Amino acid sequence: MNAITIQKLTKTYQGGTHALKGVDLTIAEGDFFALLGANGAGKTTIIGILTGTVNKTEGKVKIFNTDIDQDFDRAKETVGVVPQEFNFNIFEKVIDIVVTQAGYFGIPRTQAFKDAESILRALELWEKRDEPSRRLSGGMKRRLMIARALIHHPKLLILDEPTAGVDVELRHSMWDYLRDLNQRGTTILLTTHYIEEAEKLCNNVAIIKEGQIVKQDKVKKLIHSLDRKAFILDVDRPHISLQGYDITAIDEFTIAVNLTRTQNIATLITELAEANVHVHDIKPSGNRLEELFLEILKK
Repeated sequence: MNAITIQKLTKTYQGGTHALKGVDLTIAEGDFFALLGANGAGKTTIIGILTGTVNKTEGKVKIFNTDIDQDFDRAKETVGVVPQEFNFNIFEKVIDIVVTQAGYFGIPRTQAFKDAESILRALELWEKRDEPSRRLSGGMKRRLMIARALIHHPKLLILDEPTAGVDVELRHSMWDYLRDLNQRGTTILLTTHYIEEAEKLCNNVAIIKEGQIVKQDKVKKLIHSLDRKAFILDVDRPHISLQGYDITAIDEFTIAVNLTRTQNIATLITELAEANVHVHDIKPSGNRLEELFLEILKK
């Protein structure tokens, strides 16, 4: 079964803006899927249609085989949403925000408290349960949004920029939680400006540009489609030049190397050794999915 099936989806806003132009997109049940695109590309419009805050113009949308035109309430029961903006009552207690959300899905209050405790503990928010949400840090507020979205145990979790403004350490702990959630069967749709996040977490990715899906494939396959590979090497002397290689000095003991698809890093190291250059360390340069993303946006 597909978690999401979108066929020929269009959206034209009042005033004539064509936000979506015949989008086709399928996301398998159990997938961890990234939807990437520049601001205004159509990501938020797709999420709005999936969650009922935006009306589509044309096309078909199914969530776990339920057509949203035929039974949106049933489809919505399977979806948890974490929007970009904080949209809870800042004067309400953390526990009350989560338990109240459960009530919208008909979950008895006793069960809601039990489930809320489990989720808040997992997200390291249980100690803050009686605090007004306005007293939480930005990262804690993000985790509260996730807790609220999960209280009815949705089969599909939609995350719209879930780690925006979150520090690096907390971002990685949230990644661990989301990986575990996905491994336990929850399908996750992620939009993010942190391309590293998509590369680290997601199995499949679609890139949307000007309202159209321009790339969709497995993350690893898209990365391997790049025509070059970039590396940073720490070496024992600067000003290195090898015929056939694109090498740039970063500083006295660091070089950047761009390899074509036919070139091999092991061969490069061997040739450097033959030229009496010792390599102390080597690491990939930048984020390869990001390189592909930027390359597509330039076209």
